[in-house]
Amino acid sequence: MLDTKTLKKDFSLFQNEEQKDLIYLDNSATSQTPDVVAEAETEYYRAYRANVNRGLYPLSQRASKAYDEARAKVAKFINADDREIIFTGGATDSSNLLMYSLENSGVFQEGDEIITTMMEHHSVLVPLQELAKRKKLRLRIIPMLAEKELDYNEAEKFITKKTKLVACIGVSNVTGTINNMKLLSDLARKVGAYSLIDATQAAGHIPVDVKEIGCDFLFFSGHKMCGPTGIGVLYGKKEILDKLTPGNFGGGMVEEVFEEEASYALTPAKFEAGTPNIAGAIGLGVACEYLEKIGVGNIENHIQEVTKYALEELSKVDGVKIYSQTNPEKNIGVISFLIEGAHPHDTSEILARFGVATRAGHHCAQPLVKSMGVYAVTRASMYFYNSKEDVDGLIAGIGEVKKVFE
Repeated sequence: MLDTKTLKKDFSLFQNEEQKDLIYLDNSATSQTPDVVAEAETEYYRAYRANVNRGLYPLSQRASKAYDEARAKVAKFINADDREIIFTGGATDSSNLLMYSLENSGVFQEGDEIITTMMEHHSVLVPLQELAKRKKLRLRIIPMLAEKELDYNEAEKFITKKTKLVACIGVSNVTGTINNMKLLSDLARKVGAYSLIDATQAAGHIPVDVKEIGCDFLFFSGHKMCGPTGIGVLYGKKEILDKLTPGNFGGGMVEEVFEEEASYALTPAKFEAGTPNIAGAIGLGVACEYLEKIGVGNIENHIQEVTKYALEELSKVDGVKIYSQTNPEKNIGVISFLIEGAHPHDTSEILARFGVATRAGHHCAQPLVKSMGVYAVTRASMYFYNSKEDVDGLIAGIGEVKKVFE
């Protein structure tokens, strides 16, 4: 177990007198930001604010160097090459950028199939739906078993020579299930399809190694792994990115522009149109360093220990039904639940009165929640700064909820 009291000293929010009793269990929505990340962003704005890869003066050169170093830090974090890292506005931006890039590159033809899963976040599912409409593709969805795991037998049947893209969430933000990313990537490769992993809930929570997974593309957001909001990463194998047409166009991503046409810069610049989120990228690089210092493997072990304790304690409470993965070794700290007789939003609001921050709703995964026979759930999601004492606070808060609805 990690020393959460010491780790919380890295976060001003947890040291704030107004938040001294806060039990923050909404990490699947966004994590907290350590001071070292905020300070890195502030330093950029105060000490060397300038655009990157444009100016020959010292401020711009310093900003460009910091931006390039951030790309290298992120690449190291997921075991990729620097040139395979594209900075985006976040996971949703990455998803849309990739869909349009694949479409612009002529990857899809009418009648082709794209495969995804019942667990997908709307940031993947909705762009896939729109892509399928535009190109007249068949969208097939791998179902989920009662054990809150994907049906990999069905996945093998779905993925055929007709398949052009297999998109899978690495970790469900509703059930907490850690999916077999490598298996699905392997299945896609066998039929000549591209593989895409949404690692938004995985990055910074479990070790993510793109070479080990073997995926063609992978993306995640900074704000769920101690980084800033408004910054994300799209990874792609360089040999594939080099062949693709960009999904966004404008300044910064071109080599030459003529009256009638333009030629594009080399990867990754050709995918980063416009002025990037420079401070966000710098902050994300620092966040990667911060998490590596703790050890992502240590973070995974800690979260699973806290999750195990939470599942055990919740199972003792009458009237609570869990809708998440109940094997803590397969759950990365997400517990969705309902209290008998209480609306999930009421549950979350009452918990907030007692200093427990949770989330209620369908969590941008409406088809998944509906498939479990409910319209919404209350979600408690853990990270490395959460402790068993935080779980005790959650259990006590649930007791107060039950009193209201007795």
